[in-house]
Amino acid sequence: MLDAAITFLADEVNAHLRKRGVLVQPEDMVLPSMLVNDKGEWILPEQKIGLMLINIEEERVLREQLPERVYLDGAHVVLQPELRLNLTILFAARFAANTQGYRKALNFLSHVLTFFQSHPTFSTDSNPGLDSHIAKLNVELISPSPEQLNQTWAYLGSKYLPSAMYRVRMVTLQDIEPAATGTTVTTIVSEVNVR
Repeated sequence: MLDAAITFLADEVNAHLRKRGVLVQPEDMVLPSMLVNDKGEWILPEQKIGLMLINIEEERVLREQLPERVYLDGAHVVLQPELRLNLTILFAARFAANTQGYRKALNFLSHVLTFFQSHPTFSTDSNPGLDSHIAKLNVELISPSPEQLNQTWAYLGSKYLPSAMYRVRMVTLQDIEPAATGTTVTTIVSEVNVR
């Protein structure tokens, strides 16, 4: 599900850039990608925007506590509650390290920001490209402090790029392996004790 959510968001931004006429080449501008390798060398090509998952947190406020009981293939099945996640994602624009490249990075980043400002919610009803296992995604901008931003780029292992950070609520994961199974009740026998 994580890969489906990230790929979907990248595809939607790329479609928006094409629709606006900003993206004229056939290849995508936004790539779901790590930014750097373990040596701190850029993996993300120049002239691209990287979309990277940087944190996963459990949504505890809306967490179900009790297992779900369903009827599946002739048996009662107990499934553990869904795991509901909030993702922190980062759009980072890597362009040439000169004035023109910096302006291009800011221009493309502006389009990313306006896209999510006008499309904060995605659902399977209105977005057929969204994986059917994901009911809804809500995307909201995060405004980190300079210290938080410094820490983020330090643990990513690279130098700062013009970027925007978002929280994506809620990706739900559900394992289909049952925690317990039971047989179906088909008859009821009642005994009457007469004294």
